[in-house]
Amino acid sequence: MIGALWIAACGLLLLSSSSGVEGIGVNYGMIANNLPSPDKVIALCRARNITDVRLFHPDTAVLAALRGSGLGVVLGTLNEDLARLASDASFAASWVQSYVQPFAGAVRFLYVTAGNEVIPGDLAALVLPAMRNLESALRGAGLGGVAVTTAVSTAVLGSSYPPSQGAFSEAALPTVGPIASFLASRSAPLLVNVYPYFAYAADPSSVPLDYALLQPASAATVTDGGVEYTNMFDAIVDAVHAALGRVAASGAVDVVVSETGWPSGGGGAGASVGNAAAYVNNVVWRVGSGRGTPRRPGKAVEAFVFAMFNENQKPEGVERHFGLFEPDMTEVYHVDFTAAGPSA
Repeated sequence: MIGALWIAACGLLLLSSSSGVEGIGVNYGMIANNLPSPDKVIALCRARNITDVRLFHPDTAVLAALRGSGLGVVLGTLNEDLARLASDASFAASWVQSYVQPFAGAVRFLYVTAGNEVIPGDLAALVLPAMRNLESALRGAGLGGVAVTTAVSTAVLGSSYPPSQGAFSEAALPTVGPIASFLASRSAPLLVNVYPYFAYAADPSSVPLDYALLQPASAATVTDGGVEYTNMFDAIVDAVHAALGRVAASGAVDVVVSETGWPSGGGGAGASVGNAAAYVNNVVWRVGSGRGTPRRPGKAVEAFVFAMFNENQKPEGVERHFGLFEPDMTEVYHVDFTAAGPSA
């Protein structure tokens, strides 16, 4: 029955200089009309030992607030800008000159991402040309050390069970294959949005809740070629590793979990404060251990929790309830960003 949850995980997906756990960040979304000012948000990140933030699109007020913060930054482009970024090198240069170059001396940029969750789809063919133009623009600005990549959902997978059989779908492969080669040649990672919650919510009678929540006492396991998986997070990440290994040299492209989270409300199956707290704290603990995944033991996973705030202009339901904080900056539940599990 666990085999069925992999289809759900891929097909029903709805859509990481302080003392915090290295490799754990937070997605700073802004689809709301009641959020605190960027300077307060960045101060909150630092106070809670959050080391990195991901921005879905450039915002100069947020970038200004990030100056001198020490936080690592993943900076995304708007999906609607992909066409111009792909076709017009001067637009890519202007984008870099506006949103990266003025801040680069005081902001620690980790990656620039061309698009979010557009593969497969009508915009998919634009991603690699946009990545190339952005890379050229960064190099032209003397910022060649900032890697360019993209963020995908698990919809790119056509097969994911067992994890060693992970493979990209026929719809995604023509786009993802060349992107993987591009990334491998630059030692840059692929960003992947990983949500065990949606697999669980699609079929809660078949998907063990503890397995989805990364609970240490989970009795559910997937055995794959002598390797045992006790949680869905690791298994999804390794399915992507396997898929990448089919289109690039094995291990040549790392996976960064660009989004993962669990809703604290909104009416969905399993959406509760208790489950959200368990899942996110378990992810922080797991990533902080540095133990990696069963397919890549000892290779630390980098991950970004979704999301910083509950956002009131998102669609009604669970989408409004992924935040760690309310807009008034009170906790929805507590996350210990200094936690780390044992390394072995």
